[in-house]
Formats: sequence, C-alpha cells, structure tokens
Amino acid sequence: MRPQSRLTFPRNLHPGAWWLWALGLAAAASRTQNPVPLLLILAVGGLVVSARRSTAPWAKSYGAFLKLALLIIAIRIAFQALLSTGSQGPTVLFSLPLLPMPEGSGLKLGGDVTLEAVLQAFYEGLQLGVILCCVGAANALGSARRLLRSVPGALYEIGVACVIALTFAPQLVTDAQRVRAAHRLRGRPTRGLGSLKRLAMPVLEGALEHSVELAAAMDSRGYGRTTDDSRVSRRLTTVLVFGGLLGVCVGVYGLLDGTTSSWLGLPMLALGSGLAAVGIAVGGRRTGRTTYRPDPWALPEWLVAGCGATAAVAMFVNVETAPEQLYLASVTMLPPVPLLACAGILVAALPAVLAPPLPVVRPGTTQETPSLEAAA
Repeated sequence: MRPQSRLTFPRNLHPGAWWLWALGLAAAASRTQNPVPLLLILAVGGLVVSARRSTAPWAKSYGAFLKLALLIIAIRIAFQALLSTGSQGPTVLFSLPLLPMPEGSGLKLGGDVTLEAVLQAFYEGLQLGVILCCVGAANALGSARRLLRSVPGALYEIGVACVIALTFAPQLVTDAQRVRAAHRLRGRPTRGLGSLKRLAMPVLEGALEHSVELAAAMDSRGYGRTTDDSRVSRRLTTVLVFGGLLGVCVGVYGLLDGTTSSWLGLPMLALGSGLAAVGIAVGGRRTGRTTYRPDPWALPEWLVAGCGATAAVAMFVNVETAPEQLYLASVTMLPPVPLLACAGILVAALPAVLAPPLPVVRPGTTQETPSLEAAA
C-alpha cells in the first residue's frame, strides 16, 4: 500500500491551529460592517465546521452559537427601535408610541422607526454575531481540554484547574440528574424550592468526595511539584508577564479602534506578545513537567493557522487601501464587494480540505477521552 502523506493521514488536528484560524476570521470580522464579507465569513466558518468537526459532544456547540448570534441581532434591532440617539433617517417604516424623556439626554423611547436605523442596527449586530460564531467554530473544532496540554509551564497550575473544571462540570449535571431520578422513584417532588434543597446536599457531598479522591490521586502522581527558583527570577517573571499582558491589551485596543495612533496597534501587540512569551518561558523553568502523547504541530497545523491569518491580513490591507468598501457611507446603498478581503476570506475555507481527516471512531466511544493527563 502507498504510504499516506501528512495531509491525508487521519488524526486530530492540534486545537491551537483551529483557534488561531478562528481568531483570524474574528479579527477580519471586527474590521468591517459590510454584510458581504461578514456573511462570507459566516459561510466559511459553517463550511469548515461541517467538514471537520468530530463526533464529541462539545463539537455540537456551533448551532448554539448561531442561535445566540441571531438573538444578538434581534436584540440590537429592538434596542435601536426603542432607544436610539441622533437622526433616524428619512424612510419611516412604522411609528411607536413616543414617551417623554428628560431634556438633554439625547434618547428617545418610541417614536418613528426608520429603515436606515434598522439597517444600521442589523449591520452592527451582524458584526458581533459573526465574531461570536467564529468563537463557536473554534469551540466546535478544537477541544479546550486538549488545548490545555499546550499550556506553558508558567501557567501549569491554571491549566490543571481548568482541566478539573472541564472534567467535573458535566459530572455535576450527571449527579443532579441521578439524584432527581432517585427522588422521582421515591415519589418525592422534583420541582420547587424544597426539591432544590434536597438536591443540593447530595450533589455537594458527591462533589466533595470526588475532590478529595482527585486531590489524593494528583498528589500521588506528582502534580504541583515545583523546582527551586530565586527571588530575582520570580520578580523578573512577574514584571515581564505583567508588562507583556499590558502591551497586548493596548495593542488589541489599538487594532479594534481605528481612530487611535498606528503605533498603538500591531507594534504594541507584537511588543507585548514578545515580553509575555519571554516571561512565560522564564517562569516555566520552575515547573518540571512532562506531556503524555503531545499533539503534534506539523504542516497541516501551519496551513490551517496560515489560512486564518491570510483572512485577517487581507482585511487589514483592504481597510488601509479602500476603507469605503468596508465601512458603508450610506446603509441604504447596495453594499460593495471588497475583492481583496473576500479573496482572503475564501482562503480561510481551505482547512475544510487541508486539515487531515478525523480518525475512525468505534461505536460507543468518542474522539476524546477525558483525563487529567491533558494538563500533565
């Protein structure tokens, strides 16, 4: 038989690649209110999710994010119709009862609802909804538990806490269902405040027992062991990480706000990321840990992450060269088609083909088995 290449060999893609791909699409969506590229991003995300999501329970979350995005759009339009400021436009769709508001507030409650105001609210809600769907695509494609395997050593304790939370949160729901079923078999009511009191104590007792057993198992396996480090090393790590995170926050704000200076955007983000990476690398020396079956980062991961970065870069370049194509001067005009941005977004659809196929799962199992080895 002919050996399979890295692109066609069935395996789970590194979850970090999916998150980088989704963040690239989210960054592209944050720079425009044109419905053409926004809907294209939504279609690309849905295509990739349908082609490469697994059969695990968390992989079905994309539909919930879509419903939440529709709810956000509806709420944004409703608030624009009820509470709005400034000019509403000349095209009146219908009128609501107008209630008096304090003078000088700039708000109105009710009154005329115009087509221009509704379209503006729809475009703003669509932008936020598409960004949310990008996060939903990352959740559906990349397992958060597997992503915690790649947490640097300096964030080791945080990774262990997140793994425990992700492992025991579903267990609490299962315990609550089990206790309710037992109450129902005994003829006790399962609704109301009284049933909640009877439900809380068994679930809390079970959670404490699981926590004690987990703590003993983790201690016997060496979790939480740290190496000796000097005071200078701890202070240097704190300064580097704090300064890096501050630079990242300022850089992200500069990228999202187009009215700020250019040096507050990408340069500050790069500087902050570099400082944070150095601080995390220095802090990781105090934690000696090993990884069980680490997820590989090979050519498919680079291709998937690069496709998401291509969409973001194309959008940023289009904003600098032709901003009128991405920020509409009039919402009632037919939206233009930004070719450069749309071409970059179409490149982001290639992971539906470039990502390796998922391994075959035996009946009765999932593609991920929860374990504390994810943070080991």
